[in-house]
Amino acid sequence: MPMTKKIATRVQDALFGSIHGQSLVYNTCWEDPRLDRRLLGLGPDSRVVVITSAGDNALDYLLDGPARVDCVDVNFRQNALLELKRALFAHATFEELYAFFGEGGGPACAGIYARIRHTLPAYAAAFWDRHIGYFRAGRLSRSFYYHGASGLAAFVFSRLISALKPGLRRNIPRLLEAGSPEEQRRVFAAIEPVFWDRLSRWLVGRPETMALLGVPRPQIDLIRHSHPGGLEGFVRDKVRHVFTGPPMAENYFWRVYLTGRYTRRCCPEYLKESRFAAIRDRLPLLAAHTDTLTGFLAKNPGPYTHFVLLDHQDWLASHAPAALAEEWDRILSCAAPGTKILMRTAGLDVAFVPQAARSRLRFFPELTEPLHAADRVGTYGSQHLAVVA
Repeated sequence: MPMTKKIATRVQDALFGSIHGQSLVYNTCWEDPRLDRRLLGLGPDSRVVVITSAGDNALDYLLDGPARVDCVDVNFRQNALLELKRALFAHATFEELYAFFGEGGGPACAGIYARIRHTLPAYAAAFWDRHIGYFRAGRLSRSFYYHGASGLAAFVFSRLISALKPGLRRNIPRLLEAGSPEEQRRVFAAIEPVFWDRLSRWLVGRPETMALLGVPRPQIDLIRHSHPGGLEGFVRDKVRHVFTGPPMAENYFWRVYLTGRYTRRCCPEYLKESRFAAIRDRLPLLAAHTDTLTGFLAKNPGPYTHFVLLDHQDWLASHAPAALAEEWDRILSCAAPGTKILMRTAGLDVAFVPQAARSRLRFFPELTEPLHAADRVGTYGSQHLAVVA
């Protein structure tokens, strides 16, 4: 590798590590739990291990009545976010929960937090003591969803659109409220050529932008090598899929970053009033752990019936193959025959899974590939369901 490329690689990795080591990265989950629940088939005997992220999908899983959901994340800030949501379910009303995470904040949030603060674990209270301003009304960003690493990227992007492309900004509400697939495609056809100018292409290609969005260099390299259009082509295809495929009226993932808030009709299941009591009653089944997945499994050997690994193994496959092999050893030692493992990747296949682990897994592309086309997030190269043989 040429010296200049080595230096650039080190800078990109250092930037990504700095952002992820010092920030709340994900303020909302970026995986579609509607697909997860169809593939996982959770029930009363299910014991689930999931990477925490923002905790939304773990709360969603509680609706299927599993025996237990263990949320694991190396970033304590992600678990602090889940603990705040748990405290609001347990000690606040639905409207107060919705003020925080449906509206993205408001004038009452500081007082609500002061009332429930004592119920939080010490580390979570210490974090939110410093950052409860994320929910303060009247701030420049006006929403919790424009804070944290991914939120900052969404905020900057939305402000650039407002400043430089007012016509495009005016069309976004039309896109979000499209009443039919034909109208949705028609509005996007008018937006797409305006959106993809030199500025947008430059932003997409910047490692700083990708790092803020939670995309490490190994995933960028994987996209560049596996997609015929490279990184820009990949992003263009994914954006086109999202905005011309699944109905935008129910796509809360993109709505929240485009507008800074959800609506009562278009939001995660945990923010629907009809779900509030069921999730609140099942909160004792959920636990948060700040650890690596390997460390958690070493301390808590299971057995477990389901693992939801998101896409973190893309990074391990490039940066720490020995750690990846150890993680799979732990997963398989804690899994009984029939255990389901759900993974996502920036690539198009499961090459990131060590061969020794693959030999013990059976994959189901006939299930995952059709569902991948219905993914409302639309940012992954592929998803995979494996069952332990």
